[in-house]
Amino acid sequence: MSLEIASANVNRNITLAGTSVAIFTFLLFFLYPRYRSGEIDPTLFQFTIAVIVTVIFTLVISVLYYYARVVEEYVKRKELNVLLGVPDAIWLVGYTLLLLMPSLILFTIMLPIVAVYGLILWFLYLGLTFSQFRKLRPLTAKLKAK
Repeated sequence: MSLEIASANVNRNITLAGTSVAIFTFLLFFLYPRYRSGEIDPTLFQFTIAVIVTVIFTLVISVLYYYARVVEEYVKRKELNVLLGVPDAIWLVGYTLLLLMPSLILFTIMLPIVAVYGLILWFLYLGLTFSQFRKLRPLTAKLKAK
């Protein structure tokens, strides 16, 4: 995959993840009061929330893999000096906290089943992120040594 395609995929998936967070917010704002009053099916509502949380996480995990591919390409081209400079580290912390947000909101409004599901996905994301950056660290260490 070319560097340009991988970069475009990162940008596209970040945009889609942001849109999904907006849809999540919309669902909670308009449907949660109806859920609490019993006007809508509680099982279907929680399933819908679980689906949008899954969408958010799959898009972010996709970004993680595309981002790793971009970094690998930069390393191959000797255009990358430091993995996870300050801007990348701040972005990673922000994105990680953004992914924790749905679970915290769901715990707050007392939807523990989907909240725990979101929390499990968040821990999965943390594990995958750690794994990806561990794979990239030796590549950048070789580049620094030269």
